[in-house]
Amino acid sequence: MPEDTEISLLRPAVVNIRVAKPRDLPDLNAMIAALAAHHGDASAMTPEALERDLFGPMPWIQALVADGGDGLMGYAILVPLYRAQEGKRGMDLHHLFVRDGHRGHGIGQHLVNRARDCARAQGCDFLSVSAATGNFAAHRFYEQMDFIARPVTGMRFLQPLA
Repeated sequence: MPEDTEISLLRPAVVNIRVAKPRDLPDLNAMIAALAAHHGDASAMTPEALERDLFGPMPWIQALVADGGDGLMGYAILVPLYRAQEGKRGMDLHHLFVRDGHRGHGIGQHLVNRARDCARAQGCDFLSVSAATGNFAAHRFYEQMDFIARPVTGMRFLQPLA
């Protein structure tokens, strides 16, 4: 897995955490690919699929972006969840990413805070996030943001539909 560089770019005086707009699609697609590469995966995301899922007739996800005025520095993707046995709505913080060089300036914290606000505004009872078993930096980050670790029990299964 590639390591972050030690280069830290200056943080803009104002970082706007806002809902993604169609003009953000190229930057969002590039950051999704960067996050996949960071985890050693290849991204199959396309701008067309991202546009469909964010802005199509049946939006499937929400995206928040960190905009410093000269481009996007990070993003968060939110996906709805439901706990039928409890009758509770939730939101999964499916992706959280801050570009290399912009980490360590609180941008990730601002994205998580805004994600929490969005979930509350939609009547959600909880915000969920996952991190790879060995990603201890992410574990510490989420614990510092008041997330409670809930080890996964059981297996998750997938059946392709195509």
